[in-house]
Amino acid sequence: MIWSLLKILSFVVIVTGVTAGAVWLAEMPGGAVVTLGGVEVTLRPLESVVAIAIMMLLFWAVLRLLGLLLAVLRFINGDDTAVSRYFSRGRERKGMKALSDSVLALAAGEAKEALARAKVADKYLGAPDVTHVLLAHTAERAGETHLAEETYKELLTSDRTRFVALQGLMKQKLTAGDTVTALKLAEAAFKARPENVEVQDVLLRLQAESSDWAGARATLGEKARRGALPRDVYRRRDAVLALSEAQAVFDDKVPIDARERAIEANRLSPDLVPAAVMAARSYIKDGNPRYATRVLRKAWEVQPHPDLAEAFAEIMPDERPDQRLARFETLTNLRTDHAENKMLRAELLIANGDFPAARRALGELVEGADATSRSLALMAAIERGMGADESVVRGWLTRALTAPRGPQWVCGQCGKVHAQWLPVCASCHGFDTLAWTTPPASDFAMPGGAAMLPLIVGAPVAPVDLSGDVVEQAVKPAPTPAPQTKVEDAEEEVILPPPPDVELPEETDTRRAN
Repeated sequence: MIWSLLKILSFVVIVTGVTAGAVWLAEMPGGAVVTLGGVEVTLRPLESVVAIAIMMLLFWAVLRLLGLLLAVLRFINGDDTAVSRYFSRGRERKGMKALSDSVLALAAGEAKEALARAKVADKYLGAPDVTHVLLAHTAERAGETHLAEETYKELLTSDRTRFVALQGLMKQKLTAGDTVTALKLAEAAFKARPENVEVQDVLLRLQAESSDWAGARATLGEKARRGALPRDVYRRRDAVLALSEAQAVFDDKVPIDARERAIEANRLSPDLVPAAVMAARSYIKDGNPRYATRVLRKAWEVQPHPDLAEAFAEIMPDERPDQRLARFETLTNLRTDHAENKMLRAELLIANGDFPAARRALGELVEGADATSRSLALMAAIERGMGADESVVRGWLTRALTAPRGPQWVCGQCGKVHAQWLPVCASCHGFDTLAWTTPPASDFAMPGGAAMLPLIVGAPVAPVDLSGDVVEQAVKPAPTPAPQTKVEDAEEEVILPPPPDVELPEETDTRRAN
């Protein structure tokens, strides 16, 4: 109500003011003289004000006409108008249809059709952020690697699509086997977007393959910092990288730095067998057997392993068999039910000449599915030491030829068996995928023990000297004139004539603790 009253009062005041001004101008004496083309016109004050108002109105009208003329000129030049928008909508409809057809064809596995439709979409839409990415992917699927590479290079010029281009080029170089260029592209992609898990994994693998252990540790730390890796997995893999760095330093014959990295790797992951072995040997070299014993004991408690026993034997290399048996109780009193622990104790007892105790130490490892070539070879040595017939010894050795090899370094990703631990699988290039485990049973079948017995020939030999630290041989038959095949086991060596049409499986070397 008050606002309406104020508006009315304002209108009255304005009208009153205008009226008073007009009356004042009409009564004002004098005027203005305007001469135009020899014609002189005299205008009174009020008429002069009206004339000025009319001139201003005409000036505004002229400006509007000029604006209309410029709009017509822009239309002629092709600027965005109703007509141009009509034609643009037509191109956009064609481009969007081609884009959807390309995506559907790509999902259906029709790479060639998807590539053709992607080219049409790229022509009509004029949106390279979308169409170039689709064009590059469809070109890859269609086998047009050169077109895909050129398209990715065009995408590098835009900040919005630079990461996608780097990732695409990186995958192309990996497929082509150019790991050097792929590593550089992975580093650039990681710098552009460090939170991308795929780029993190590729960069870490390439750095490990190229032995850039320092760079790999930095990448792993960034991966853990961004929450892409659990803390325990990070510590384990960081230990693997520290160990690999230590091994590389050993290769360069710089033992001081190597010892430091080996000890660091063991500190980060005490259950990593190679790290424990290297750390123990570094302590042995420094003349610190107490620390070496502590490292090996802690690792043995987690995972009994032949390499740990071998390193433990190096602490006192010149001791007698009875002394070694007593000292090894530091290990053998732990994990007494573990197969590796039983076989280690049996070996020590054989070296000490206590064959019945060695047989008891093996327990059921020579029966059923638990039997391995190593345990059966140990059993052959025990039988020989106890004076059993040659046929009994040969029977155990026959079983050892066809028995599983037991735990080995097996890649958990591809299943390849490695003779020694490596940070990167030699087959699938997986990082930290090797584990000490029993590999799957092979499809290759050897004749059974009973069928092999007639093939074992040679005269009985004298009892094996078991007074040393290692059981070198259990049986060594006399040579025969026929061509012979040498089959080596982790514990025994047997000379056999080659059976017809039978190929012996390839054996891998395994180390045995002294």
